[in-house]
Amino acid sequence: MEKKQIFIVGLDDFNLKKLQNLPEAEYCDFHAALHISEMRNVEQYDMENLINLCFDRIDKHGKIDAVASYYDFPGTMLVPIIAEKYNLPGPSLEAMTKCENKYWSRLEQSKVIPEHIPQFKAFDPFDDNAFEKVGMITPYWVKPIKSFRSFLAYQINGEAQFKENMEEIKKHIDFMAEPFNYLMKQYNMPEEFANMEERMIAESPITGHQCTVEGYVNNGNVVVYGIVDSIREGDRSSFGRYEYPSSLPQEIQFRMADVTRRVVNQLGLDHSPFNIEYFYNPTADEVYFLEINPRISQAHTDIFEKIHGISHHSIMLNLALGQKPKTLGNNGEFNKAANFMLRTFEPGTIKKVPTESEIKILKKFIPSLEVKVQVKEGIHLKDLQGQDSYSFELANIFIGGRDQNELVERYNKCMDGLTFEIDYDEAVQLY
Repeated sequence: MEKKQIFIVGLDDFNLKKLQNLPEAEYCDFHAALHISEMRNVEQYDMENLINLCFDRIDKHGKIDAVASYYDFPGTMLVPIIAEKYNLPGPSLEAMTKCENKYWSRLEQSKVIPEHIPQFKAFDPFDDNAFEKVGMITPYWVKPIKSFRSFLAYQINGEAQFKENMEEIKKHIDFMAEPFNYLMKQYNMPEEFANMEERMIAESPITGHQCTVEGYVNNGNVVVYGIVDSIREGDRSSFGRYEYPSSLPQEIQFRMADVTRRVVNQLGLDHSPFNIEYFYNPTADEVYFLEINPRISQAHTDIFEKIHGISHHSIMLNLALGQKPKTLGNNGEFNKAANFMLRTFEPGTIKKVPTESEIKILKKFIPSLEVKVQVKEGIHLKDLQGQDSYSFELANIFIGGRDQNELVERYNKCMDGLTFEIDYDEAVQLY
C-alpha cells in the first residue's frame, strides 16, 4: 500500500512520537509543513513568507494527502489555507476565523447561547478613553481579540490598573494582531472584522469548575469524546494541571455537550477537531462557555493515551484524511491521568534544567512518566512567548495513576528528582 503523506503545521518531536504510535501510522508518513521552531519563539510572523514556505515544501515533496495542526496560531489558520490550495478535506478559513477571533466568535455565540456567555465589549487599547468606552463594572478581564495561552490577558480591578496594563499591551499587541489581520484582509473576511480598530475585548468574569471539552465535527455531526478538568494553582489564574477523565457529574457534561453542538454549528465549523473551555458554576447551577479552539489540545494528548491507549491525534488524523474518526476505547494503563504544569511566578534567567539522566531515573520509579521541558538554559523567562500574564511555564509532567491521590503523590516524587535553577530578578513579582 502506498503511504499517505501527512503534513503537520508545527511539527515537533513530542507530538511526532505520539503520531508514530497511532495504528494509522503504519500507512502514513509525517512531514513538517512548518517546524515548531518556525512558529514559536520567533521575532515576528511574516504570514506571506510562512504560507509560501509551506507551499514550497509540499510542492518539492510532490504529494500531499492531508494537512493538520495541533497548535494555535498560526497553525490553525494555515490548515484551511493549505487544504483549499491542494483540494484536501478540512474546515473553511471563515469558520476557523470565527473561532479564532474572540469578538466575532462571541457575536456568533450570542445568537445561540446568550445565557451561557459573559458580557463582552471590544475596545481599542490605543484609545485614551478606552476605560470609559468599555463602561463595564470591574472586575473584568481584558484580552487580545487574537492571542493564545492567555497572552496579554489581565484581570482589571480599576481604572489605574487598566491604564497600566494598556501600556504593556500596546507594546506587544501587534505581534499577533498584525499577522492575524493580514490573513483576514488577504482572504476577504468581512470588512467589519478585518478592519477593526478594536483589537482587545473586555469580558465580565465567569467562575467555577473549569474544564475543556474535546470533540470533533464531521459532515455537520458534532461529537464530544472527552472532558478534561483544568485545575488552577491555588487561588491564582494560572493552571496547575489538566486531569482526565473529568470529575463533573454526567448531567453537567451532557449540558456542555448540548451547548457545544449549538455553537459549533452556528460557527459553521466542519471537518475539524475542536476543544472548548467551559466553567460550571455550582452556585448558579449554570454552564458558561469561555472559548473555542478549532484543533485538538496537544496538552491533552498524552493523558488521552494513558486512559484510552491511543492519543486523540487519531481523531485529528482521520478527519484530515476525510475519514470518520474511530471511537476511543478504554485500553490505557490508568484510571486517571494528568498533565502537571510546573510554573514559576517570578521572572529570571534559567541557569539549569533537568538532565536526561535525571528524567530516566524518575521513569524507572514512575510508570509511563513523560517530562516535556519548556525552557532552555540561558534564556530569560520574559523572553518566552505565549505565556500567560502571571506566570512562566517551565515543564509539563505527564503522569498516570489509580486515582487523584496517586497522581499527586507521584508528582511530588517527581519534583524531588527534577532540578531547575533560576537566577530570579531582584524584588520583582508578577502578582
